[in-house]
Amino acid sequence: MRIRTRPGWSSTPNSCGRWRRPSTRKRGFSKGAKGAGDGGVPAAGDEAARAERRRVRRRHRARLRTAALGRSRGGLSAKIHLSADRRCRPLSFVVTPGQAADNPRFVAVVEGIRVRGPVGRPRTRPGAVAADKAYSSRATRLYLRRRRIKAVIPEKVDQAANRKKKGSRGGRPIGHDATLYKDRNTVERCIHKIKAWRGLATRYDKTPDSYLAGLHLRGAILWLRSLRPTT
Repeated sequence: MRIRTRPGWSSTPNSCGRWRRPSTRKRGFSKGAKGAGDGGVPAAGDEAARAERRRVRRRHRARLRTAALGRSRGGLSAKIHLSADRRCRPLSFVVTPGQAADNPRFVAVVEGIRVRGPVGRPRTRPGAVAADKAYSSRATRLYLRRRRIKAVIPEKVDQAANRKKKGSRGGRPIGHDATLYKDRNTVERCIHKIKAWRGLATRYDKTPDSYLAGLHLRGAILWLRSLRPTT
């Protein structure tokens, strides 16, 4: 039996019994693209508009990097990485965009510690560093071991499982001082004291340098208050 079809249509129906029209789309271009020229080739105006949008996006990203701002869950924000002693006094600050991770800034925070004593050079190597599981990486522990600093960092569950899976090749279990780890809340309390200044809790400064200057000013006030005699 001869089947008659419409011009340009397929001679075999699909599974639903309908005739199939061949696709007129060209590879690499969507059907009915706005601003496209004949034959699916983008017009010169579209290319110029795309180049302008790319230039604006690059300039916007450069401005965000200069201002140390980034996209986080709360929108455009900045993040403060800091260290504190047992008396909730800040020791060092590092300002990064809001989406920056914590562990890559660990070395910069520790190397920024400068505690001046009565005589001699400032002390730059603490006896121990307490941090949460976000800093539980091999590179962090190796850095602390190389500087002869005791690491008080709990091990993640997946890291412990991978170490046990390797057997003897996984190395020894990581030691953790639970007594010293109880003092880790001092850095959280220090952050709450810093947030007492509204300009630091919500960043109003346009440049990261002025924002960092406010952090140092607030830290200096906390240090001066702690050095005041209580009587």
